[in-house]
Amino acid sequence: MSQSVPPPQSGNPFADAPGTGPAAPQQPFPQAPAPARDNLVLGLLAALVAALVGAGAYGGIGGALEREIGYAAVGVGLLVGFAAGKAGGRSPVLPVAAALLSAGAVYLGQLVTIAVLLGKMGEGSFTEVFFQNFGGVTELWKLAADGMTYVFLAIGAVTAFAGARKGSA
Repeated sequence: MSQSVPPPQSGNPFADAPGTGPAAPQQPFPQAPAPARDNLVLGLLAALVAALVGAGAYGGIGGALEREIGYAAVGVGLLVGFAAGKAGGRSPVLPVAAALLSAGAVYLGQLVTIAVLLGKMGEGSFTEVFFQNFGGVTELWKLAADGMTYVFLAIGAVTAFAGARKGSA
């Protein structure tokens, strides 16, 4: 005598098959571990590296165009802040540290700009001007600094603060 199987209720011929009940299906691969978050040291290190890279880019762009550009300060701030937030997580120290590092990166980028411009004027190579005459470069920065110079420093800092908060979300 053969046993008859009642027709499925949902119209799906596989709905009532064995093993399709409410039990959760087995995952074929193990889950990857969650990324490390809320690591203050890693966030600070990432922000420092990003600040050095941003300072070089800011100085290179300023030297190539022979003037400062506010959008470059925004870019430095976003780079530093986002790196700090992504690598370090939600630590309340990171946005403040990113703002300070970004302001320092914009300042260093302005010094690099001056050294590039002096190198173009025949005062020597960039490395000679920047490393052997660093005091002269900083004195020249002090003489050339105006209100916009400080606005660029503030723009970089504010953008980094916001970028660190956004990057950690």
